[in-house]
Amino acid sequence: MSALEPSDAAGAGTGAGADGRAPGECDLPAGAWWAALAGLPGMGPARLGALWEACAPEEAWRLVAEGGAHRLPTLATLLGKQAESVAAGLARAAAAVDVAERWAAHREAGIEVVVRGDPRMPPRLDDDIDPPFVLFAAGDLTATEGPTIAIVGTRRCSRPGAEIAHEIGRQCARAGGRVVSGLAVGIDAAAHAGALAAGPGAAPPVAVVGSGLDVIYPARSRALWHQVARQGVVLSEYPLGTSPTRWRFPARNRLVAALADVVVVVESARTGGSMYTVDEALERQREVLAVPGSVRSTASAGTNWLLSQGAHPCCSPEDVLMAAHLTATPEEAASVLDPRPPPTGDGRRVLRAIGWDPATLDAVATRTGLGLGAVAVALDRLEADGWIDRADGRIERRARP
Repeated sequence: MSALEPSDAAGAGTGAGADGRAPGECDLPAGAWWAALAGLPGMGPARLGALWEACAPEEAWRLVAEGGAHRLPTLATLLGKQAESVAAGLARAAAAVDVAERWAAHREAGIEVVVRGDPRMPPRLDDDIDPPFVLFAAGDLTATEGPTIAIVGTRRCSRPGAEIAHEIGRQCARAGGRVVSGLAVGIDAAAHAGALAAGPGAAPPVAVVGSGLDVIYPARSRALWHQVARQGVVLSEYPLGTSPTRWRFPARNRLVAALADVVVVVESARTGGSMYTVDEALERQREVLAVPGSVRSTASAGTNWLLSQGAHPCCSPEDVLMAAHLTATPEEAASVLDPRPPPTGDGRRVLRAIGWDPATLDAVATRTGLGLGAVAVALDRLEADGWIDRADGRIERRARP
């Protein structure tokens, strides 16, 4: 992870200054004040932006800490009908914050803190229609430089959906594309796992999360989270200790869209986070691709709807590479040929009957007209050759390795 330069350290003052500032708060950089503000409850990007437009960083902190946030007209509107009461709540929360101590904690954790206008801020975010005003990074911020492909989708994905996301992530990374996603379980995790599996020389992965960089959510993504930070970068708009409350995820998704040259939706319900990312991508005139799915699958309801609305179909990783103006490596181009032995005889009939939706033994027997014994033998061969997986009485077809 990138550590901050010593010149950005908390000020050397040890006593309260003539202006009444708390010990250690003299000469703090702008990032320290914005980091403290971003950590206050309910201080989302819009409210932070209102303060940014109206006040210098330390002045913004003082206004909030003194309970005067409601006196700023643009912020008062965002605080709502109970603006004065909300402002008082923000002041109470601010009273418990030691700005210098919080700044030192980020430095000690190796978290890079950049504010809008800082040369280290990724240009796609700095120039965005809805930019972050402060950004926290674990890893290398230069990982965002280059072609970027956001791969998004449902947490409740199918096995084929996860395999497709993994394959697209791997091939994009090998071709030099930065895979961007939200580190959620399901499609996000599969895409990042694919990018990490691309091997030496591959483009670094980029993640945007909706919590502080020390609050890993979901907990099962801990290993993946750390791998992405080591090989690329994990970004957040929120300081250490921030919990992943629901409203932070739509805000996170706008940054995923802002960072991307191309957005690929692998599986998605008709509503939800993936569709929010698509809306944000379209607002930024980013190209959107959707992976077609079975009309019987709820996991593909959103992607099929996108296709009906004119989204470009993604039928292979090559479609994504073309949209991102990338070229497959010779190794990937050679892998277009499936290395598995082709099914023959009953195996071919059985594989065709399984299709791409989970099936049962009885259903396959009915579709093929074969006896249960013949179907069982064919399934054993298909499983041994890597064409299917079986678990809990369900049979699922596997994508090309």
